[in-house]
Amino acid sequence: MINKRLLVKNLLAHNDENSFYDKKRFINIGEKEGKAKFLKHVCALANSNPSNNSFIVVGVEDEDNIIVGVDFFDDSKIQNLVNAYLNNPPRISYENIPFPNLPDGKVVGLVTIKSIGKLCSLRKNIWKYYGGSVFFREGSISLPKAYDIELKSINVDAVATIEQHAKNNIELTLDGVIDFLNYRHKDLESDYKVFKEQFVVCWAGNRKVVNGETYYYRVDIELINEQVKLFYSNLDEIKISINDDSFTIIEFVELGLGAKQKYYPLEKVVINFSENGTYQINSDLLFNPPKYNRKKLEKIYANNNALVVKTGSSTALIPAEVRSLKYLADSYLICYLNGFEDAKEEMERARQILKSKYPGINASLKEALRVLRKVKYS
Repeated sequence: MINKRLLVKNLLAHNDENSFYDKKRFINIGEKEGKAKFLKHVCALANSNPSNNSFIVVGVEDEDNIIVGVDFFDDSKIQNLVNAYLNNPPRISYENIPFPNLPDGKVVGLVTIKSIGKLCSLRKNIWKYYGGSVFFREGSISLPKAYDIELKSINVDAVATIEQHAKNNIELTLDGVIDFLNYRHKDLESDYKVFKEQFVVCWAGNRKVVNGETYYYRVDIELINEQVKLFYSNLDEIKISINDDSFTIIEFVELGLGAKQKYYPLEKVVINFSENGTYQINSDLLFNPPKYNRKKLEKIYANNNALVVKTGSSTALIPAEVRSLKYLADSYLICYLNGFEDAKEEMERARQILKSKYPGINASLKEALRVLRKVKYS
């Protein structure tokens, strides 16, 4: 079993990116350019490593390897994105790795790419890259290639050595459990469960009981053996259920127009543990977005846009407008889910304007964009 935090450290010890790993300060698959560049690197790493894993480490300064972290990235459907844009798509996972000394909510992202042993190429045009394009790694750069195309396994031994040095042990696991329960989350209700005498899952959060059902908020869930953060949110509420073989999370989002809010189930994630030392994570989207009258939403959408413009100007908001900001993210998300496709761009624009003046509203917009992305790629 690989300790992913050790794996990241071992990769960074190589200093320079190479043909089996890349590092990024951040990735942005919410925009066309960022999505295209991410797919280019995935394609190149898969083609340059047909017989071993390859990696992208996210949240690291490119020049000096300083770990600065990124926001927790909850995108269980990233495989769907790769499948939609690549021929012979590799298997891919994005894991959130907690590191000491990073602020709350900040992690290092680890993208693991596993080729299926066939040539990977773009399925269709995206940004400035044409469908049919093939990419390979040339040192630390992902470049297109039009001739002399051959899959070569040149990194098998190097990657095997790095992964071997990242193997977990009982001391690291016990240290991780104690740190999670007694230090990082000493102000929250926390617990742990051992599965198949091998896997340790820890979780922490504030608990509340509604109509006999137990919910958690301010939630953090980690698979300690691998140092992988499975779930993190300061906003959403979840239900947890456990048996001897699996750990199940059902996530809920609070959504509505104005003060009329309701909880909707968003996604069900089941982690199944096996006797052979492996586990699988399966997710199902449960979300059934609410429907509203089109004319009513047109008025709300126009008011939202005007409010954002005024917030970015030198004109002060009146108290009623400040209160309306609280519902900005919800109403934009509802508009998008009811056919207002430009609402996504308006949310992105609003984040840039509100980031410094209203950080809480910016956080709610970021959360709404996460839900939007999850729905889109499902």
